[in-house]
Amino acid sequence: MNQQNSGRDVKLRGLAEDLVPVLAANAADVDQSGCFPVSAVEALRGSGLFGLSVPVEFGGLGGTLSDLSEVAQILASGCLSTAMIWAMHCQQVDSVVRYGTVRLCEDLLPRVAAGKAYIASVTTEPTGGGHLLSAQASLDQAGEELVMRRVAPIVTGGEYADGFLVTMKDSANASSNQVTLVYADRSQLDIEYRGQWNALGMRGTRSLGMTLSGQLPLHQIVGERGEYRTVAVQSMIPLAHIGWSACWLGGARARLADVVGLVRSPRRPKSLDPNSPLTASRLARVRVDLELVSAYLNSVVGEVIAHRAEGHSLDSPETQIHINTLKISAAELTFRAVDSLIELTGLSTGYSRDSAVPLERTFRDLRSATLNYSNDRLLTMNGSLSLLDRAVRLA
Repeated sequence: MNQQNSGRDVKLRGLAEDLVPVLAANAADVDQSGCFPVSAVEALRGSGLFGLSVPVEFGGLGGTLSDLSEVAQILASGCLSTAMIWAMHCQQVDSVVRYGTVRLCEDLLPRVAAGKAYIASVTTEPTGGGHLLSAQASLDQAGEELVMRRVAPIVTGGEYADGFLVTMKDSANASSNQVTLVYADRSQLDIEYRGQWNALGMRGTRSLGMTLSGQLPLHQIVGERGEYRTVAVQSMIPLAHIGWSACWLGGARARLADVVGLVRSPRRPKSLDPNSPLTASRLARVRVDLELVSAYLNSVVGEVIAHRAEGHSLDSPETQIHINTLKISAAELTFRAVDSLIELTGLSTGYSRDSAVPLERTFRDLRSATLNYSNDRLLTMNGSLSLLDRAVRLA
């Protein structure tokens, strides 16, 4: 690592660490009320971290995937909902940086870097669920403008987003897998909100249903028309799995640190005996789970960075398996780790909503991890992909 990169990494860590107290101070109220973490997101806007993935020529921080992973973990130690909102925004930004038109990048990325544009994702549909690579709602074209009407059952942070990346069937006559990705600015849309977000966990993400209608200029197409699969495979999917996994790991790691601090404290509950073999064994099991997630996350981040640097596609069976396996394992192991910490700390500390250690909130937040693009769906994909990788090229 050269000195310039090292200095940038230290700066980014410092920006994230400075925000943790703000995120943590609001996390309990955000969870209790199920409201969007407005104060925390405003602090993120002001910090410049919304522009972490924006190249420096557009005023951004020019961060790498490694930076995104590390910052997501730090932010998640304060509030998992806020960290997920930020990570999913960064996922959208990466797609624009890599596949947006010159005009779109020149118009949008400086606003992102300045904290003036938070971008949400619109990929779910009432009939298709979360099948990323197909769409039912179709684009129409009127002269030099695209006409869209899109119903989405879940849009994370949609009430507060300044713009949206939206998947659409390329035209009424196109097949459902000819999907086009478009950027839609809030100012270009009529928006209706549908339903409520009263979830078990991740309550601050405010993932409401929305209907978006509007007309968009052609230069706001991201990638080639009908070729969203390329954007998804090369950018949106790997960034989602890396960002989500980093958030889940950061949240679980923070709770382990809290419990370790509690066990070492003279004010610890009597049930937490630091000399007990049972305490040591349970802490060790949690540490093993988090070590495995951390190592696999770093491995996949390195693999994606290397492929991008060499101009290689991420579409090979083994790389797709590795990216999917990261999400599957991170979702399962971080939840298991926090569940184990609750078992260790017991009813009064681990299970109580009033505990000084927010294990109960993190437990509920992490319960969503296997559902957030279903692990069952990814396992089915990996099974099929495994048949194509006869050499069994492991991460």
